Amino acid sequence: MLRAISPISACALALILLCSTRTAFAYRPFNGTDGDVAERGEFELELGPVQMLRVNGRNFLLTPATVLNLGIFPRTELVVDFVGNIPLRPDMGEARYQLRDTDVFLKFLLREGVLQEETGPSIALEAGPLTPEIAGERGFGAAANLIVSERWGWFVAHLNNELVLGRKTLAAAWSNSLITEFRFSETAWPVAELLWERELRSGASIYSILAGMIWSVSEGLDLDAAVVVASVEGNPSYEGRLGFTWAVPFWEPSNQQPSEDQERNAHE
Repeated sequence: MLRAISPISACALALILLCSTRTAFAYRPFNGTDGDVAERGEFELELGPVQMLRVNGRNFLLTPATVLNLGIFPRTELVVDFVGNIPLRPDMGEARYQLRDTDVFLKFLLREGVLQEETGPSIALEAGPLTPEIAGERGFGAAANLIVSERWGWFVAHLNNELVLGRKTLAAAWSNSLITEFRFSETAWPVAELLWERELRSGASIYSILAGMIWSVSEGLDLDAAVVVASVEGNPSYEGRLGFTWAVPFWEPSNQQPSEDQERNAHE
């Protein structure tokens, strides 16, 4: 039997879930992510400049919801997440601006698959520390997420399996999310996500469903929009997400093979 939690605790749990990246929109506009990493030398900015959250009768502006990705080694990506949280009517003593869901992860591509134009599932592991928030939770925590992605024709699925140790207390929480993409077109396609999260110590659970769209504007630029409906121990939460993903080469990886000009100069 799940233990009842107070409205304040429910609000806090909802903020932890709904403001978070990996996924903090580690693959916009989702809570989870996919089994792929940025190419070495490639920088990706995932930004949600306009996002609204309503939970327990309170309204919050989430800006900016940011994920910074950088391919630092072959099959390895550095991920930095943070979400600005602005209560539209702050409670007494509550900070007017909070920087939440701060973390620094490394994401490793364990198996090349359909997302890398190979056969079979793409498998990745994303793990690292949760860093102290500004005007939020203090201390350090940790998270590890195993991601499996597969594609069957126009249907793409990404399964996330994440263990989180909360900041300071290291209270454990487990979550599963299933992202589905319906790629009838490579220009615009509908997406959805089902998520379940359980705080292992208290037994408190969160359920959410996301529905949205992704538009591929040009190579390296995607727009997204989504709505999220969640339940925190029976308390409803609603969120609107709007943002974009922009990818650009940050540096050119050194070529291990000598160019034709280098070979010619060597012979001369």
